[in-house]
Amino acid sequence: MLVQNVIGNKPVNAIWSVTQDNTVFEALELMAAKNIGAVLVLEDNELIGIFSERDYARKVILLGRASRDTLIRDVMTSRVITVETDTKIEECMQIMSDKHIRHLPVNQDDKLVGIISINDIVSAIIREQKEHISTLESYISGSPYL
Repeated sequence: MLVQNVIGNKPVNAIWSVTQDNTVFEALELMAAKNIGAVLVLEDNELIGIFSERDYARKVILLGRASRDTLIRDVMTSRVITVETDTKIEECMQIMSDKHIRHLPVNQDDKLVGIISINDIVSAIIREQKEHISTLESYISGSPYL
């Protein structure tokens, strides 16, 4: 299965973003409203960073910073790892595991087209396994393939 399949099956494939001049508080408000764990940081529609719940915990709270006064530029992760739509999800899982990250922005032809989370990948794998099981059950019972 490829990343494009995962993105295609997401109920909402929106790119929620902030700019580097937004405050951490504004980013947290957006994350809470959209029930997401990370937002992309865009400047002139170009990806320049990502801000996650982990960034908030480690770079704001633990350092005693105030979220209303701290700018995203000061706490975002600027070395963003991305994948392409034709990347296999197994490779995404390996990247996420090796780099200890939970979100991967997705590009297609050098254009940002979405973001996938570890939850998206797990859901896709479960869906794919259920399809395999159903196919095998149909084969075993002699029923026509669905």
